[in-house]
Amino acid sequence: MKEITQIISAYHKYKDLGKKTALATVVKVDGSAYRRPGARMLVSEDGELTGAISGGCLEGDALRKAQSVIFQQKSMIVTYDTTDEDDQKFGVGLGCNGIIQVLIEPIDFSNTQNPIELLKTASSDRKTKVLVTVFSLKMARASQIGTQLLVSPDSLIGNEEKIPESIFNLIQKESSEIFDSQRNKISASGDHFVFLECIKAPVHLMLFGAGNDTIPLAKMADLLGWELSLIDGRSSHATAQRFPTVNHIIISTADAAVDQLVFDPYSVVLLMTHNFEYEVEVLKSLLKKDIPYIGILGPKKKRLKMIERLELEGIEANQNNLYGPMGLDIGAEGSEEIALSVLSEIKAVVSQKSSGFLRDKDGPIHDEER
Repeated sequence: MKEITQIISAYHKYKDLGKKTALATVVKVDGSAYRRPGARMLVSEDGELTGAISGGCLEGDALRKAQSVIFQQKSMIVTYDTTDEDDQKFGVGLGCNGIIQVLIEPIDFSNTQNPIELLKTASSDRKTKVLVTVFSLKMARASQIGTQLLVSPDSLIGNEEKIPESIFNLIQKESSEIFDSQRNKISASGDHFVFLECIKAPVHLMLFGAGNDTIPLAKMADLLGWELSLIDGRSSHATAQRFPTVNHIIISTADAAVDQLVFDPYSVVLLMTHNFEYEVEVLKSLLKKDIPYIGILGPKKKRLKMIERLELEGIEANQNNLYGPMGLDIGAEGSEEIALSVLSEIKAVVSQKSSGFLRDKDGPIHDEER
């Protein structure tokens, strides 16, 4: 989501400056590649780049082709075959072994439903949406249908008239499956492929605790593009000066704090106040919510003691979503390394991954689009 936010920001800058742009999007990958479908790069007419479609290997060639798209105002599909051992044709050794399809579309600022405007609408709230892109490899030299629709459970926005009826029917059917699976999907319809991209909200990290040890964590969460709410009872600690990257600051007593927060499937919580009584009271309210991850700073005995206290009050705690000690076992020392450990664990839980070493994983690193 952070890449989308950066592209939207650059789009508005170029629009104000009157600079023409094109959007390059990875729409299909067969085999191994650094980025997966949904990776994007905005290119300005004078060669500025925002975002990335690879690890830096394809950007130079894609930049030149994007400038051609801007000049001709005609979209195109570009194929990069990195299974070819002679990958020096891209200027560097890619080290990948896949075929990457990149759609490059000119951006019409006057079209209020152009691809980036659709991305802007998709990221305007925390509801999951499906962005639809239609392209043809068989007719690669022809102008592509491109990114035309944004589907939500109760509405459809975009240029429906540009979608053939048979493809539109497929989109309606399979969009509902995307909302259930929360995963991207690539489907075929005649001579066309349909890339249905699940646009999800970023992780919303609700951080209880404004001590010095949470400052690195807040900075790292911002680098990841996560939304961050900071909650503490001390107005002297929870300030914008100390936490300039925080989206929301809430000064509250423990019994009233949770009621001031809005939760969704991508909301996670960290209890880092160093105040046992405050955190027990907060946890009491959190247990009424459906939260995938609640991290508790401190040793295992602290978590067990909190659960024991709640049980004495007749409150049953589901321990499946309680992580204490929190974080992955990476030998973390100091607040910066602890922050890295904790944020990595949150990412693994939200992504429903077991973590571990990628070298020990059977099969490809990334999940294949279905």
